[in-house]
Amino acid sequence: MQLVNRMLSTRRGTLVLGGIAAGMAALVLMLYLDQYRSSVDADAEPISVLVAKTVIEKGMPGDVVGLKHLFDREAVPQDQLKDGAITDPDTLRGQIAASDIYPGQPLTAADFTPTGGSLGTRLAGKQRAIAVPVDSAHGLVGQVEAGDRVDVFAGFNVLAPGAGGQGQPVIKVLMQNALVLQSPRAGGAGVGGAQEANVVLRTTRDQAVELAWAVDNGEVWLVLRPRAGAPPSRPGIATAESVLLGRKPVRVYGDVRRLLGGGGSR
Repeated sequence: MQLVNRMLSTRRGTLVLGGIAAGMAALVLMLYLDQYRSSVDADAEPISVLVAKTVIEKGMPGDVVGLKHLFDREAVPQDQLKDGAITDPDTLRGQIAASDIYPGQPLTAADFTPTGGSLGTRLAGKQRAIAVPVDSAHGLVGQVEAGDRVDVFAGFNVLAPGAGGQGQPVIKVLMQNALVLQSPRAGGAGVGGAQEANVVLRTTRDQAVELAWAVDNGEVWLVLRPRAGAPPSRPGIATAESVLLGRKPVRVYGDVRRLLGGGGSR
């Protein structure tokens, strides 16, 4: 403070202090302008938002909107974004359209509402959901969870030509890589104390028909598989010949194989 007073007591000191103050003011102004320019540039930088590509009807699940890509992406400056604008299609999961959305209309959070976990929100096009009644041994009840992937085996006693009217056991791979939509952790006690429950699978329309027939007329197994990375294999059938002798079921079961559409054993 004494130094400042001494400098102000002379003309030269006053000029020096004035120059220092002017330099500091210029520095502060430069910093302010730099921050302002950065803020303006950030506001002007475009953000990719989702815009309806076709009519999205009221009640349509957001999962279907994402699965069918019923949207385009459009770059919009940040300062022109609508409140709640949707930039990531993943945010549509578990939502349904609250009202009709028309082509060219930006998708916003206000356009959708939670579904409450309805299974219908996870289906699109030809997909169907079907409940498969299984016990703990056949359906891994208490082990299979929603989001798991399973193969479906179906077993039947088939009257094949030349079998003397006696039913011949045959097992066919009915489906592969089916998504489990719903599975209880445990079910009620069934015959012999086995736990029974309904496991809901996502299938196609035709697969649902085949699976319903198999449940009513045979025995169904659910076989757990990796959720990702498991390659598909060629579906086939298993018979006494293929299991016990390692042979392809080509003799007595030839007509059965053609009927069931199966390939050779693996």
